[in-house]
Amino acid sequence: MGISRDSTHKRRNTGGHRTPHRKKRKYELGRPPAMTRLGAHRVHPVRGRGGNMKYRALRLETGNFSWGTEAITRKTRLLVVVYNASNNELVRTNTFVKGAIIQIDATPFRQWYEQHYGVLLGKKKKDQKAATLKVSTKDSTKKDTATAKKTTAKESAAKEPVKKGGKKTSAKVAEAPKEEKKTEEVKEEEQTKSGKVKQKQSKRRNGRKVDPALEEQFNSGRLYASIASRPGQCGRCDGYILEGDELHFYLKKLAVKKKGKTT
Repeated sequence: MGISRDSTHKRRNTGGHRTPHRKKRKYELGRPPAMTRLGAHRVHPVRGRGGNMKYRALRLETGNFSWGTEAITRKTRLLVVVYNASNNELVRTNTFVKGAIIQIDATPFRQWYEQHYGVLLGKKKKDQKAATLKVSTKDSTKKDTATAKKTTAKESAAKEPVKKGGKKTSAKVAEAPKEEKKTEEVKEEEQTKSGKVKQKQSKRRNGRKVDPALEEQFNSGRLYASIASRPGQCGRCDGYILEGDELHFYLKKLAVKKKGKTT
């Protein structure tokens, strides 16, 4: 008994039974599902009716995803399946099907946004980390600085050369690394963009804002996206980034799902 995709076994729209007037046919043949999962690229070609070819993706790790409001598409890594309205088992096994909500790598889109608009998305998180590190290092080094100053003063006094008159000359040994850091910062500033490029980017930024919910995802480095292709038929896992009302809808669904797991 093969898998059949006929409609003779189904009920009518009114709910009444339909008597089958023929047996199974070759042109109604169906095949087992591909169950495409996360892994190294593995796609099998399948010959269909009339010599047409299908490409059965068994393992995929990358896909082309579009950012609708910015009208760009970038190839990015597939990370994990987050939500599937049809079956939670497909979420557990990381199975890619059309309409599944997944997480993708945000770096290609962040790099493009920085190049196009001159704004670095996901900068807040880095700044917060740097601030916390500074605070922790300040507290830990307060005690060490007092002792370090005493030792350095003694060492410098011993190393300072004595002139003929008996006065000591101050040797600038500790200032060398500071000067090197300053030169590196100046070099980075010199490599800034030209005035024309800055003007272009400022014009592009006029009236452009990223959705706060989407910006939070850039901070984490992962974006929610929906699969629009059929990996088991075309061998590709392509889709689009979730934005606006659709994103808020699925965020609510995910929040409810998390609450259910905790309880």
